[in-house]
Amino acid sequence: MSTDDHGVDSAPVNEVATGIPPVLDPAHVGDIRGALGTIRQHDMPPRRPRRRQLLALLAIMGPGLIVMVGDNDAGGVSTYTQAGQNFGTSLLWTLLLLVPVVIVNQEMVVRLGAVTGVGHARLIFERFGRFWGLFSVGDLFILNFLTIVTEFIGVDLSLGYLGVSKYISVPLAAVLLVAMTATGSFQRWERFMYAFIVGNFLVIPLIVYAHPHGGSIAHDFVVPHVTGGVNSTAVLLIIAIVGTTVAPWQLFFQQSNIIDKRITPRWINYERADTVIGSIVVVVGAAALMIASASAFHSTALFGHFTDARGVAVGLDHYLGRAAATIFAVILLNASIIGAAAVTLSTSYAFGDSFGTSHSLHRSWKDEKFFYGTFAGLVALAAGIVLIPGAPLGLVTTSVQALAGVLLPSATAFLVMLCNDHHVLGPWVNKPWLNAVATLIVGTLLMLSGILVVTTIFPHINVTILLIALGSVFALAVTGMGVASLRSGRSKAPTPVYRVPREMWTMPPLALLEKPEWSRGRKLGMTAMRGYLMVAVLLLLVKAIQLGLGK
Repeated sequence: MSTDDHGVDSAPVNEVATGIPPVLDPAHVGDIRGALGTIRQHDMPPRRPRRRQLLALLAIMGPGLIVMVGDNDAGGVSTYTQAGQNFGTSLLWTLLLLVPVVIVNQEMVVRLGAVTGVGHARLIFERFGRFWGLFSVGDLFILNFLTIVTEFIGVDLSLGYLGVSKYISVPLAAVLLVAMTATGSFQRWERFMYAFIVGNFLVIPLIVYAHPHGGSIAHDFVVPHVTGGVNSTAVLLIIAIVGTTVAPWQLFFQQSNIIDKRITPRWINYERADTVIGSIVVVVGAAALMIASASAFHSTALFGHFTDARGVAVGLDHYLGRAAATIFAVILLNASIIGAAAVTLSTSYAFGDSFGTSHSLHRSWKDEKFFYGTFAGLVALAAGIVLIPGAPLGLVTTSVQALAGVLLPSATAFLVMLCNDHHVLGPWVNKPWLNAVATLIVGTLLMLSGILVVTTIFPHINVTILLIALGSVFALAVTGMGVASLRSGRSKAPTPVYRVPREMWTMPPLALLEKPEWSRGRKLGMTAMRGYLMVAVLLLLVKAIQLGLGK
């Protein structure tokens, strides 16, 4: 067996031609029953009439749209409105740059889900070993749990503005989340999610109330700059925008949700379209919040003085009227619910992968006690923390951002390596140009992660100088990797030949896969990543303890 220039073993000829991935759960095989239509299991593309193509897209749409809109959660609403209130529309360009990042990341997830029939967590365990599997799932659990807590903080802030006590709003939200998830019907759950997706479009009337100026908005979308100049506060907010738009839970959620929806390789192009549509929707929603906040607070006493989402609602009430503030509160509530639903479900999916238990929305509570029990337990515990008087909720929010910054680069690195594994994806592995783009994305995320970690530990450090230093190191590293790639390319192993159509190729059963042989470069890279992650997590833990003790 040979290895290619990425340190991934090349696979022998594979003649699996079922078109159905070797799923581990029988519930993941059958008709695709989406919120907007049904596709029979043996229905085969191509669908030449445009009407049939549209009907197929409507039936398949869901995983990409939900994962993207779910990313505009309570933390996202807070971050985008903070950007608008403190920097006007000058940071809109960051959203435009994030569109290809999100699409590239999630498109790789689409292929992994449809071709393998195996969840992201299970693949990491099988291809990278027990240590990385436990690390990925453990970190995901901590990060997701803290994120769910922030979603209930969003529920409290939104309904608290409307005069509802958190001792009523938070428990009701928790019950709603469990009730709409544990219905025993994937189609019914997805329809619930679509109702919240529709609620996302309340940003349109909010913009109408704000009366934005079109000329400056168009300019700020395409011309990178920062109102007041680049400083540490602006850099950290940009990092927060990246962190809230590209999150690790998205990888685990969409891959498992694609499998649960029974999407197979022959429908990949439709799911890619679903992901692109979701990316556009999430960026439009984020931009609308930033624009509305910028327009509402421009040239007012509150410009540059963001506090929290409730402060935004109060400010909108003062400058735009009660109706605009109420719309914003509903947007925040809607974002908190859909965010909590998606993030909690991604955790339950990952636990099912890790422990080898069944995990499907197609089954009832009676048949999926562990799956739904995990979901309900996470929701109840997170809601309970928000209800504790004097709980350090601000510390939770800070920890979420910092831990996300640590986990995201490693999660994306695993994603890229899996998508270069010929045993896993066969003819669906990444193209060279996609690897180049993905490497750039991973490097940039690692650089931003480093900035976030360093500034969390040392809050008074000069972020601009740190950015220049890490950027220089990143540029040198990319150059070195390019040279090494060119050298190794001369002795590159031949591309495996597959005797079945690409649309019919699926991953063989996991038990039949040969273990990957790691190149020296990969071993060195993984060792370095392990060291960075261990040190970074330890330092963040120390910092969290210090903050908790008031030091």
